[in-house]
Amino acid sequence: MNKKAVNLKQTTCPYCGVGCGIDVTVNDSKLTRVDGSSEHPANFGRLCIKGSSVLETNDLSGRLLQPMIANATVSWDEATRHVADKFNQTIAKYGADSVAFYVSGQLLTEDYYVANKLMKGYIGSANIDTNSRLCMSSAVAAYKRAFGSDTVPCNYEDIEDTDCLVLLGSNAAWTHPVLFQRMERAKQLNPNMKVVVIDPRKSATTELADLHLAIKPGTDVALLNGLLNYLFANQLIDNEFVSLSTEGLELALEQSKLWTLEKVAQVCDITVQELETYYKWFAHSPTAVTFYCMGVNQSSQGTDKANAIINCHLAAGKIGSAGNGPFSITGQPNAMGGREVGGLANMLAAHMDIENDKHTDLVQRFWQSPRIAKKAGAKAVDMFEKVKSGDIKAIWIMATNPAVSLPNGNEVAKALEACPLVVVSDCVDNTDTMEWADVRFPATTWSEKNGTVTNSERRISRQRGIMPPPGQAKHDWQIICDIAKAMGFNRGFNFTHPVDVFEEHARLSGFENNGQRDFDISGLAGINQTQYDKLRPIQWPVTKDYPLGRARMFDDGRFFTASKKAKFIGVEAKDPVQKTSEAYPFVCNTGRIRDQWHTMTRTGKAAKLTAHISEPFVAIHPDDASALELVDGAIARVFSETGESLVKVKVDSGQRKKELFIPMHWNKQFAANANINRLFASVVDPVSGQPELKHAAVNIEAYPADYYGFMVGKNPLFVDSDYWAKSPNAAGFSASFSGQGDIQDWLDWCQQRANSEGEWIRVENLHNKEFRIFCYQENELQFVCYVQASPFAQDISWLSEMFALESFGREEIKALITAIPTPEVSKGRQICSCFKVGEKQIIEAIVDYGDDSVDKLGQRLKCGTNCGSCKTDLSGLIKQHCPAAVA
Repeated sequence: MNKKAVNLKQTTCPYCGVGCGIDVTVNDSKLTRVDGSSEHPANFGRLCIKGSSVLETNDLSGRLLQPMIANATVSWDEATRHVADKFNQTIAKYGADSVAFYVSGQLLTEDYYVANKLMKGYIGSANIDTNSRLCMSSAVAAYKRAFGSDTVPCNYEDIEDTDCLVLLGSNAAWTHPVLFQRMERAKQLNPNMKVVVIDPRKSATTELADLHLAIKPGTDVALLNGLLNYLFANQLIDNEFVSLSTEGLELALEQSKLWTLEKVAQVCDITVQELETYYKWFAHSPTAVTFYCMGVNQSSQGTDKANAIINCHLAAGKIGSAGNGPFSITGQPNAMGGREVGGLANMLAAHMDIENDKHTDLVQRFWQSPRIAKKAGAKAVDMFEKVKSGDIKAIWIMATNPAVSLPNGNEVAKALEACPLVVVSDCVDNTDTMEWADVRFPATTWSEKNGTVTNSERRISRQRGIMPPPGQAKHDWQIICDIAKAMGFNRGFNFTHPVDVFEEHARLSGFENNGQRDFDISGLAGINQTQYDKLRPIQWPVTKDYPLGRARMFDDGRFFTASKKAKFIGVEAKDPVQKTSEAYPFVCNTGRIRDQWHTMTRTGKAAKLTAHISEPFVAIHPDDASALELVDGAIARVFSETGESLVKVKVDSGQRKKELFIPMHWNKQFAANANINRLFASVVDPVSGQPELKHAAVNIEAYPADYYGFMVGKNPLFVDSDYWAKSPNAAGFSASFSGQGDIQDWLDWCQQRANSEGEWIRVENLHNKEFRIFCYQENELQFVCYVQASPFAQDISWLSEMFALESFGREEIKALITAIPTPEVSKGRQICSCFKVGEKQIIEAIVDYGDDSVDKLGQRLKCGTNCGSCKTDLSGLIKQHCPAAVA
């Protein structure tokens, strides 16, 4: 008897910067299961819902599988020659700076390396930037100013080792769930550990907090200057460390001396008691970690904010030892790897500086390249402004969707439309950016890509190619090398395997280094394919002194500045550039939700991931909602000087007054008008170039809808309405919609366009303007649509569950007619995506059965027992419905 081949492959998760290891079960050449790798030091077997659902997004639906020019399928030879000729012609006529690459933190390090080599060492321009500019470039700039290098000093063990964990501008419970689980466990093991969450809004992360500082947006520097002043005023400076290992404290103190407790509390809009508690905990705890992310970085003062954090850690001597340090967390899987190879427009490979003659000479000699860029290129926002102005006439976009992710999206669209040549490499056929692609290159995706990534704690891991590329898809490094050779660069790009690229990358990192540069993996130089295939996760630097990697940086008190001392940077508190006014009186903040990723091109395909939150929304304080006559579920128009969006209203007491929060994920494939970054002006940090994506000045008003609808069907749905949001679900597809016009028109529309056959039932309540229509065939539901004149007051996601019932009879027909769900589908809004546990089920368990802990809920309903991403939601429901449990 022939047994099917079953084996296990280890790779890395393609989502956030935690860098979790994944075990993939391959059964008869098919990927059948994913689990967290129990021995991977980033996650020790844990996976969040996105990682554990990666197979659901890995099918071939929506894949780009052939090269295309002007929407016509062509051969690789034709596409490669066409792009190479166009680049050469453009450079010959307009110069090297007339072309640009916009790359991505979702590329592997090997892809990044050859792209950087081609642009900077062969084309001779630094016009290569990355969407990581939007993520962590302010953290990079701050590290370089303070340490002389882009060096993250901490590792994940510091989360467990610290006595005081400060989360600043991070909703880690949703953005980095696996790390948040480590935080939760650390708190359980050490109940005396203090957790401070600094965030203008109440989020899932605040469920863990001993103290939540809901500061006014944009006041971080004032808060942190106040902490530095507090340390000095109370003689809590670590004078020995400061004397031996730092310089410039006097200037930083000069900027902070006016920030008394009272002044900081007033500016930040919090109480003196709250403020002093934070300062005391940080100052008097033996150890402290400040864990920060986009809430700090995405600001017109992001670099100064990060330096203000670093100043406090330097002053207190809380750096370079277990449980201590300023810890910036990246949002993308390989943002760190991109930094290593010079993926940013103001960097060179191996953490070298592009405006340092010694470094440019060193890199050019190593590459033996015909030229080398010696000045910084256009950073992301500037790059697309140069595209619009015509300075850049050809752009190659790789593995990213700037039409959605960049600020001022309407202007980005104009830039792409005006550009003579737009080349897009992607695994996805239909994105907002693809609309303007003159040439499309089919690239490989997660299960096919083969190379390395580096996570937020400097740990290099292998992302292994498990499946062969489908169709004519190629790896990004191969596409880039083919273009380079077609442009006439016959040397330097003759790589045949990603190990060849990685080995060159490792050699360059150690070339004439001698310990002068932080990034050095020369211990991996000479690696062969067998060793590469077996490479275990390892933290750089990897050198003769650290052959197994180095877990923590600066433990010797030495930095990478000329003096070997860390530098304090004096920073002045400034207001955000995008200021509110009478016309735009609200501050708009944006960020991620738990189960979605970036612009949804991958996670938007998975029904499990869209069930938690399926529509774009605006969170608004109850008082503001009341004043504007906005109710839950209504449609709001949010607008600024640069654009507008239509989103659903979510009344949220966790919002500060006059402040809004809107998720950033939705694109034109999933919503009619929810590209939130259109609301943000092209404002950037002057040092890092990172855009201000946490503080837009906007206004909000009710959209005058005549109808609200929700439909579910087994076939793809087409909706033509001012507001709509689509998502896959267990039944097939669902769509929420709203607009203006005659409600009854929808009934006729449904029967004409629903692509469903069977028996139709229509229910019309003309008095209440409620209309329901559904179709079933052979005891199976095929299609259902509810339309009414007002927002849905009750959760109607149960309509999707009706499609999964094994039998469809009189009781089910009655439920659809009366809009009262049967017990089998009456679960409420989905909270636990792993086991499809709804809010109603959880509340019943709390109220009726007395399940007053997350563990008890898990024992009864399984929620929270797999990926753990829903634990904070469970804790919040317990606090809401069983106050005695937390009294």
